[in-house]
Amino acid sequence: MTSKREQVISSLHNKLKILESATISIYRNPDKPQKIPSGGIIILRDGASEEPEVLLSPVTYIYEQLVTLEVMVQHPDAATRDSALDSLLADIGSVINTYRTLDGLAEWVEARSPEFEDESIEGAPSVRTATLQVMVRFYTNDPLN
Repeated sequence: MTSKREQVISSLHNKLKILESATISIYRNPDKPQKIPSGGIIILRDGASEEPEVLLSPVTYIYEQLVTLEVMVQHPDAATRDSALDSLLADIGSVINTYRTLDGLAEWVEARSPEFEDESIEGAPSVRTATLQVMVRFYTNDPLN
């Protein structure tokens, strides 16, 4: 049986896959990509759970899983990079707003503010990256399930 944590993370990944197209790629836990498609790339990393809040009678563990999203775009023009990254972040926000409970698997899903970084690559266009955490709150009756 798949654990609740895995169900929640898989569901978030599947919801983000709505954004995938011929120019945008979405992955879960890969190594750093060697090539970024023209529309950008979104990488979901499972992240970490904080210590659960425990309720008694019946025993319920409430977790906040902090999933990390790495969003990258690459283009020679800085304004185009900024616009493409902003568009991807807005699209991610729309997916999260639409699926706040991941179809009932989670109690709440919420994105945190992104951190931005530019990376120069010798002989290639620069990469603009936004890293953000997405908090997914869910509950289970077994901390390993």
